[in-house]
Amino acid sequence: MPEARVSEPEPATLALAGALVFDTVSDALRRARDCVRAGRHDTLDLDGVTAVDSAGLACVLAIMAAARRRGGTLRVTHVPDDLAALARVCEVESLLA
Repeated sequence: MPEARVSEPEPATLALAGALVFDTVSDALRRARDCVRAGRHDTLDLDGVTAVDSAGLACVLAIMAAARRRGGTLRVTHVPDDLAALARVCEVESLLA
């Protein structure tokens, strides 16, 4: 399974790409939290996410929570259909809006 990648393609954007699944989220979450701690981001771009499961949803929510703890908010863009469906089933879709 390819690992998830975390990058900062634009100054205020944090981007996740690749498979955001149980086997990859631990490292992705650590790297994303490091990025959130290091700078101000207002966008979490999920355009490059190719696969997602419940661990991936938890990862996205944890990144958003890390930003809130630092006094910011993250607007989530390009939410994959699978992630949106999973958020609906878990009744947390409003957190991604």
